[in-house]
Amino acid sequence: MIGALDWIKAGLSAAAGAIVAGAITYNVGHWRGEGAGYDKRVAEIAAASLKAELERKGDDAKLQELSDFDLCVLGLRGNGMPVDACDQLRGLQQE
Repeated sequence: MIGALDWIKAGLSAAAGAIVAGAITYNVGHWRGEGAGYDKRVAEIAAASLKAELERKGDDAKLQELSDFDLCVLGLRGNGMPVDACDQLRGLQQE
């Protein structure tokens, strides 16, 4: 006959098995969730990088059209410096 002690052992064994199975299931689910978050973050970074590259190409095209004087003025004003040094890049005025 099965005694009370045998029932307790069987119950503890089943509970321990359920705890281990739950822990494994939780860890696998947690790992998969982290992977999905990582993939999303990588996609966001790639999209931001592409956007920045396209903006740089647009800025480069605008800068290619500027004269040396205009580039000098743009750079010095951006740093809060006087633009007097750029005067030598104006060239000679034709009469």
